[in-house]
Amino acid sequence: MADVRPENNESFESMLKRFNRKVQQDGILSEARRRTRFERPPTRRKRKDAAKRRLAIKAARKAT
Repeated sequence: MADVRPENNESFESMLKRFNRKVQQDGILSEARRRTRFERPPTRRKRKDAAKRRLAIKAARKAT
C-alpha cells in the first residue's frame, strides 16, 4: 500500500500528487484493474507471450 505522510507546510494538493505518483509507480491501480475479472491461465500466457513479442520487435527496431 502506498503510504504518504504530510511533510512540513505541505499542501494537500502536493501530498495528493505524491500519492498518485507512488500508486502509479507501484502499479497498484493497474493490478487492481487486471484483477477485476478472472483470467484463465492459457489467456494469461498468451497475453504475456504477446507482450514479450512486442518488446522483442521493439528492441529489434531500435537495434537497426
